[in-house]
Amino acid sequence: MSITTSDKTRMLAEQLRGKFGALLSEIAEFRRECTLIVHEKARIAEVCSYAKKELGFDGLTDLSSVDNYGEDPRFWVVYELYGHEHHAYLRLKTRVGEEDCHLPSVTCVWRTANWHEREIYDMMGIRFDGHPDLRRILMWEGYPYYPLRKDFPLEGKETELPDVAFTQKAPLEGGPFVTTTGEKNASSREPRARTEENR
Repeated sequence: MSITTSDKTRMLAEQLRGKFGALLSEIAEFRRECTLIVHEKARIAEVCSYAKKELGFDGLTDLSSVDNYGEDPRFWVVYELYGHEHHAYLRLKTRVGEEDCHLPSVTCVWRTANWHEREIYDMMGIRFDGHPDLRRILMWEGYPYYPLRKDFPLEGKETELPDVAFTQKAPLEGGPFVTTTGEKNASSREPRARTEENR
C-alpha cells in the first residue's frame, strides 16, 4: 500500500515532535493539513532549521502574521513549509506578545523569509532579531503606525512628518474602499465596479 502525502506529512510532523517534545504542541490536523505550535518563540529558528535539514522542508512557501486583538499574547506568526522531494506541507505557528514583540529571524534558514519578515514588521510591528535588513517595505521609514493591526482604523490616521510625507484620513462613506449594500451579488458591491455616476 502506498503512503499518501497526508500520511507522509503526519509522519514528518511526528518526527519533529519526537525531536523537540514538549516544545511543540500536539499535532492539529484539519483537511489533511498538519499544524504544530512552537511554545517558545525564541526557538522557532532552531525548529525550522531542523525541519529543513533533517526532514526535507526546503521551501518556505509563506510567512504571515495574525492579530488576535484583545488576547495575550496578541499575535500569531505562521510558517508554511514545503518539501520539494516528498511534496508534504507543514504549518508551524508561534505566539508573540505585544509588549515583547520580537522573535528570531529565519532568514538564516530560508532566504525567502527576508521580504516576508520585512512585510510583517512593516504592517504589524513584529521585529525579527537577526534579520539582515529589517526596514519598512511598503510604508515609508519613520511612519509611526502599523496598518494591519486591528486597532488601526480603516480610514487611516492623519500623519505629518516634515520632509517625508503627509496623509489625511480617507473619508469612508461612499469612498473607494467601501462596499455598498443591497446589490444583487458580490461583484456589483465591489467598489471598483462602481462608476462615478452611481457612487
